[in-house]
Amino acid sequence: MHNRNRLKLGLFGMNLSHGLSATRVPERWDASWDHNVAAAQIADEAGIECLVPVGRWRGYGGETNYEQDSFETIVWAAGLLAHTQRITVFGTVHVPLIHPVLAAKQCMTADHIGHGRFGLNVVCGWNPSEFGMFGHTQDPHDSRYERGQEWLEIITRIWDREAPFDYHGRFYDLHDVLGAPAPWGGRRPIIMNAGSSPAGLRFAVRNAELMFDQPGLIAEGRKRIPEIRRMAREYGRENIQVFSHAYVVCRPTRREAEEYLHYFAVENAENEAIDRLVSLALGNTQSMNPEQLKSARRRFAGGYFGEEIVGSPDDVAGKLKWISELGFDGLGINFVNFVDELPFFRDEVIPRLEKMGLRERP
Repeated sequence: MHNRNRLKLGLFGMNLSHGLSATRVPERWDASWDHNVAAAQIADEAGIECLVPVGRWRGYGGETNYEQDSFETIVWAAGLLAHTQRITVFGTVHVPLIHPVLAAKQCMTADHIGHGRFGLNVVCGWNPSEFGMFGHTQDPHDSRYERGQEWLEIITRIWDREAPFDYHGRFYDLHDVLGAPAPWGGRRPIIMNAGSSPAGLRFAVRNAELMFDQPGLIAEGRKRIPEIRRMAREYGRENIQVFSHAYVVCRPTRREAEEYLHYFAVENAENEAIDRLVSLALGNTQSMNPEQLKSARRRFAGGYFGEEIVGSPDDVAGKLKWISELGFDGLGINFVNFVDELPFFRDEVIPRLEKMGLRERP
C-alpha cells in the first residue's frame, strides 16, 4: 500500500456470495474458501495492492438471497494472509458490534500472520436490521462517529503498548487495559474509512490513511479530493490516500463487454435485492427521472452503485487513467466472477496501465 504506483488497485467484496454483483446468472461469484484463496493468489502475483471485504451479517433476499453467505472478515483476512506473500488484506469491522479490546487482539493476530500486511476498515454504522441481530440500535448519525473515535483511541493505545490504562468515555468505561503483541515491525495497520457525511468525513481524515470516497459521485472527485486533502492536513495527515469503487466488465471487444453487462445486470438482475439496496443506500428516489433510476439499478446490479467500467482492454485502461487523473490514488474493483475474469484483466489491462505510467511491474 506504500508503493509508487500512481493508481493502486484492490479487489472488493470477495468474501460475499455473489460478490457485489446482484445478479442471478449461474456463473456469479461462488465465495467458497478455495475460490477466495485462488483469487487472492492471482491478485498477489499480479501486484494488486489489497483485498477489501464487506462486513455482512444477512442477505438482501431475492431468488438467490443475495450476499446471504459471507465470511467474517478478520478471520477471512488472517486466512488469506497465510496464503499470500505481498498483498495487504483488510478486515472490516462494524464498531458497535466488536469490543475494542477484542478487536485490537484480533487485528494483531492477523497482522502477525501477514508480517505487517493487515489493514483495518472501520465502519461506524450501516444496516439497522443487521445491528438488530446483535440487540443493538444504531446511534444517532453523528454519535456513531463519536463512538468510533473512542473505539479507535482505545485500539491504538493498546497497539502503542501503553502501560495498563483506564479509559472513561461516553461509550466505553474500561479499567486496567493492556494488550500484546505489538504491531508487526512496530508499524500500526493501515486504517481505512468511508465516511462521506460532514461528521463521517471529519472522522475519516482525522484517523484514516486511506479514505474510501463515494463511488456514486466519482466524476466529481476532482472537486472533492483537494478538500479531503486540505482537511487531512489540518490533522497533520499529509499522505492520505483516496480510493473509490468500480465494477469492471472487460472483454476482447467493447460489444462483447456491453452485451455481457446487459445479460447479467439487466436481463438477470436480482431485482428484489436491488430494491432493498436502492432503498437503503439512496432513500427516496422520487426525485430521479426514469432513466436515472434505471441507471442506478443497473449500477447496483453491477456492484453496489460503483462506477461502471465496461469495454475492451483499451477502454478499461482508458477509464482507469481518467479516474487517476481526477485525483484518485486507487480503486477497489469487483467482477461477476473474480477467478474467471481477473486473469484477463491481469494479462491485458494491467500491462496497459504500466505503459501509461500508472503502475510499475511487480
